[in-house]
Amino acid sequence: MVPSRTPRHRIAQVSAQILGPEGPPLAGRPVRITQQRHAFLFGCTGFEVVPLANGELSGDRQRIAERIDAHWVELFNAVTLPFYWAGFEPTRGAPDTGRLRAAARWFRDRGALVKGHPLCWHTNTAPWLQTMTDDEIEAAQLERIRREVTDFAGLIDTWDVINEVVIMPVFDRYDNGITRLANALGREGIVAATFEAARRANPGAFLLINDFDLSTSYERLIADILEAGVTIDVIGIQSHMHQGYWGEERTSRILERYARFGVPLHWTESTIVSGASMPSEIVDLNDYQVADWPSTPDGEARQADEVIRHYRTLYGHPAVEAITWWGLPDGGWLNAPSGLLDADGRPKPAYNALRDLIRGEWWLPSTDLVTDAAGRVQFDGVAGTYELRCADEVATITVDHPGPTEIVARPGRG
Repeated sequence: MVPSRTPRHRIAQVSAQILGPEGPPLAGRPVRITQQRHAFLFGCTGFEVVPLANGELSGDRQRIAERIDAHWVELFNAVTLPFYWAGFEPTRGAPDTGRLRAAARWFRDRGALVKGHPLCWHTNTAPWLQTMTDDEIEAAQLERIRREVTDFAGLIDTWDVINEVVIMPVFDRYDNGITRLANALGREGIVAATFEAARRANPGAFLLINDFDLSTSYERLIADILEAGVTIDVIGIQSHMHQGYWGEERTSRILERYARFGVPLHWTESTIVSGASMPSEIVDLNDYQVADWPSTPDGEARQADEVIRHYRTLYGHPAVEAITWWGLPDGGWLNAPSGLLDADGRPKPAYNALRDLIRGEWWLPSTDLVTDAAGRVQFDGVAGTYELRCADEVATITVDHPGPTEIVARPGRG
């Protein structure tokens, strides 16, 4: 049933026994099986939807945001929301909790897993930290983590705890409190402190470390903090390909280097541009600031091809549990043409190609079966949620993992 190009390690062999209202199996009954969602996290940022969720838009801006939101819901099941400290709490003691809660509910009500990004980062951090001593900065940072993780528990239980810690203590573009704290505590110390604060605030939270620096420095840091007993639920890997597509070989090498830790991998930030590539000699992508960076027809065709190759490579590795696209429309970070939609919220070829992959090739088409004498139907499908419809009664089942899976379902009126 599942297309042959779906990786075998993603497929579950499902045996679902369907019981009647009083308990006996429903034998010889026709059943329609319809996939509802993936268990694998196909994610995207939701920054552009935050004002829409809070009723702050009108006119063309609202229409574009509604268009972006509709395309978001059609394709993705996990969202990253912005908790950059400088914007979230520009004035100490006045966090933007209400707006972010509204946005988180907006996506949760559409069935998405919601992640907050980030709890600790030297860039876009609170400017008022600079007037503090190192001890005061540490107290404020850890209190900030405890507050957000506690306030959003049950709504946001997945967090990028610390972002780009490899460069954090040596960052020299401008003074900021978090670089000073990283120097005082060391990389391992600041990771341990921030993860401990988040874990204590919500023991059930799912906590990530995240970085763009994929050198051996990141590997050594992960090895050191794991050896020190810090529990990291996920290793986050960024791949902003503004300077050109990495290719399957490079991506596969990175996958193997970080999969060796036995910790799940999330590809947390992915971009591929549909215009001219950023010059290769640029070291810090933020140094490339241009007012006009257009998408082109040839670039859009190339982007579509490279997006599909990138997702196939990642989905094909068993350690990867999530892929997040960074910015659904064009013109977001660095004004780059790296969206899957154009600036007006209309699909580019890459969006349509990715939809055909996620909701086509890696999606079980509606399938009609008949229960056997024991009331069972058997089918192969990717891990996810399925509707089983038997006449006018419906059961929803969740397949948590690939491989052999036995489920008992009792349909009800639906």
